[in-house]
Amino acid sequence: MIDSAPRFVSKLTRDTYAMILAGGRGSRLYELTEWRAKPALYFGGKFRIIDFPLSNCINSGIRRVGVVTQYKAHSLIKHVVRGWGHFRKELGEGVEILPASQRTSDNWYQGTADAVFQNIDIIRGEIPTNVLILSGDHVYRQDYGDMLAFHAETGADMTVCCYVVPVDEAAGAFGVMEVDEHDRIIGFEEKPANPKSIPGKPGYCLASMGNYLFNWDFLFEQLRSDHKDLQSDHDFGKNIIPSIIADSNVYAFRFQSSKKDIAPYWRDVGTLDSYWKANIELT
Repeated sequence: MIDSAPRFVSKLTRDTYAMILAGGRGSRLYELTEWRAKPALYFGGKFRIIDFPLSNCINSGIRRVGVVTQYKAHSLIKHVVRGWGHFRKELGEGVEILPASQRTSDNWYQGTADAVFQNIDIIRGEIPTNVLILSGDHVYRQDYGDMLAFHAETGADMTVCCYVVPVDEAAGAFGVMEVDEHDRIIGFEEKPANPKSIPGKPGYCLASMGNYLFNWDFLFEQLRSDHKDLQSDHDFGKNIIPSIIADSNVYAFRFQSSKKDIAPYWRDVGTLDSYWKANIELT
């Protein structure tokens, strides 16, 4: 899945550390995830779901990646170690496995934000300018360099990658955002029952893809503040994003294919039906 002609590696990508959240159980997939984490599921016969965000990172020029694991991670860890070890270690490149180690508390990861916070010392050691937080269980192809450029151009503190989906598909399934004419986020609801449509495009809404880009200093402060909040679920969609959109520069990046003649493709394969359908779309 490595692009034969990877994009130009800029200072933006070199100064970015990516963290892939791959600890999910995927309970709606029933027996398929009985013995392995959702990101370790096979896809298309020979790939694993985790291969998609990993190959996106490499093809985008992001060569410092941490994979956060928790639920039944043996199969996932074995695959990543064996299949993604082709890096120049002398340049600080590599994919690092980050198992739940209870660094900052006695608890396992309590939410997406907590999973990042519990690895805050590792991120700090990478001395990044930006931190790219990715869902490890979606199927898509993306050049993250476009998102990085947008983040820098807008002067954003945080950028949320989003995808236009039908309202009925987003209901109860995705975080949904409202934006102004400059795509600055002015409203965010996590998995609403009745998502708000995009103005001028009834029946469709802007759904979060679960991919977030932060300025490192800003992320550190938000995670530290959220960790102290005993009422928080320690989740980016439920807690972090709604709490910062009023007073911070938070923008929506609309996912597009890096090849303009190809329609963008992104699938959440969190149910048996969606997993089957995405596999069939390969044929």
